[in-house]
Amino acid sequence: MKPIFRPVRPARLLAALFVSATLFAGGVHAQQDGAEDDASRQAAYPPQELTPQILRQMLLAEIAAARGQTGMAARSYMDLARRTRDGRIARRAAEMALFARDADLSSEASRLWLELEPGSVHAQQQASGALSSAARIDELRTHLADALARQGDAIGAALMGLNRGLARIPDKGLIRRLVTDLTEPYVTLPEAWFARANAAFVAGDNGGAAEALEGALRLRPDWEQAVVLKAQFQEEASPGSGVGALRGYLEQHPEAREPRITLARMLVAAKQFEPARAQFEQILQRAPDDKDAVHAAGLLSMQIGDRASAERHFRHLLDLGFAEPDSIRSYLGQIAEEGKRYDEAIGWYKAVAPGSRFVAAQVRVAQVLLASGRMQDARRHLQVLAHDGAADERPQFILAEAQILREAGRNEEAFDVLDDALRQTPDNIDLLYESALMAERIGRLEVMEGRLRKLIVIKPDHAHAYNALGYSLVDRNVRLDEAESLIRKGLELAPNDAFILDSLGWALYRRGNLDGALVELKRAFQLRADPEIAAHLGEVLWMMGRRDEAARTWKDAAKAHPENTVLADVIKKFKP
Repeated sequence: MKPIFRPVRPARLLAALFVSATLFAGGVHAQQDGAEDDASRQAAYPPQELTPQILRQMLLAEIAAARGQTGMAARSYMDLARRTRDGRIARRAAEMALFARDADLSSEASRLWLELEPGSVHAQQQASGALSSAARIDELRTHLADALARQGDAIGAALMGLNRGLARIPDKGLIRRLVTDLTEPYVTLPEAWFARANAAFVAGDNGGAAEALEGALRLRPDWEQAVVLKAQFQEEASPGSGVGALRGYLEQHPEAREPRITLARMLVAAKQFEPARAQFEQILQRAPDDKDAVHAAGLLSMQIGDRASAERHFRHLLDLGFAEPDSIRSYLGQIAEEGKRYDEAIGWYKAVAPGSRFVAAQVRVAQVLLASGRMQDARRHLQVLAHDGAADERPQFILAEAQILREAGRNEEAFDVLDDALRQTPDNIDLLYESALMAERIGRLEVMEGRLRKLIVIKPDHAHAYNALGYSLVDRNVRLDEAESLIRKGLELAPNDAFILDSLGWALYRRGNLDGALVELKRAFQLRADPEIAAHLGEVLWMMGRRDEAARTWKDAAKAHPENTVLADVIKKFKP
């Protein structure tokens, strides 16, 4: 198709003018991209006057780019970069050449950018990407070596960013060889050994990485970054050894923050929550307003059941202006709810603002109202939200109201709530599924089957719709061929779903295939020790004559789930 010429809109002209002005803003200094956090120096640019000729050429280049003529834009910027020797313009030329997929121009622009800004990780990355073919690796090595040689006092930071600068090269072994070669003149600096350790680790040689770190620590024994990385290698190779190494270091350097945080994370990974919390508490003794430490101490306090400490930390976090206050309000609501301080819990949950946590918090309000014996208030709260809230949130509040009624044994009312909602949104997947399950509970089997079949048509990959329909047939011991086919279809869509495996096992049991049933039910129970799966597994074992095994399965499940009525009914049936 012939391209259609479109005049450049005023907004694009203004954008182009803004780019041009921004490149030269700030006189002789311009800040590096914030992503370049390798502590490299800000580039010192030549005092460049934004002459009418330069401005005109930049505007024409930006207009060309806006029209999709990125090759022309790249060539125009490259011409300017050669004449001005300005790193900002060289960077723009390199970016445009990359978009234009002009390999030769990208290589030239990247080399010039790196020459003008040798400490820029972005320039290193662009150059390594442009020169990463086998034929140009020597050229890349030469350019990077020259860039490092011109770093002066900033050489340490440049070495620390070296691996990131080479990250676009896919051959990690090649990166390691380049890093080894490039750091050879700087082996008296610990940063050179740290760079070698990173390259070895990425290349999959943990032993080589650890050896390189030893070189760094010989030169700077108290270097926290190297201590932390070495401990991580140790912990991976031998669980517990990294923890021990960090404990030893912290005895000598009790104020070291990063090693202590790393130790706490290792302890959390080992599920040693109390000792992990103690590490964060130590940080808070020295820095009581450290938000990350306060947050971690609060979460760990919740994990170990210390609600008072968790509440104290979370309240302090809100006072500090934590970036995600709604998550903290939700935790405080949970703590108050667990302490049966229901009005306070409701206050915290209602304080959660619209966003990702809003629906869950409002559903908790209803649950707290229900727990305090105020069912009508709980329903009214959800009804108002369903009526006034966002369209995408409405079904969730309706489902929550139906759940409250179902848990209260008011199944007919729960079905009516869902049925009324379906009249307004008849194709809503969640409402169709839940109303089908509720229809089965109240004996309206034709409605249940019709809604599940409609759901399958709307969403053919809904594994649980196939399973629910198939299991309903199995449970009634009818149309077993069709039931097994439906369940197997669900299992194709969700191969490791414990409940679908349970349905298949139950279908095979109904069909007299006890051996096949036992295989599927055991697999289901290994995936999820659910009491109803235990009920089915025990029944199959009982019917196979393995009654001691069956009794043991039921006994263990009943101990863990004493309130489950399905399990209790099966035990009563076979062991009255």
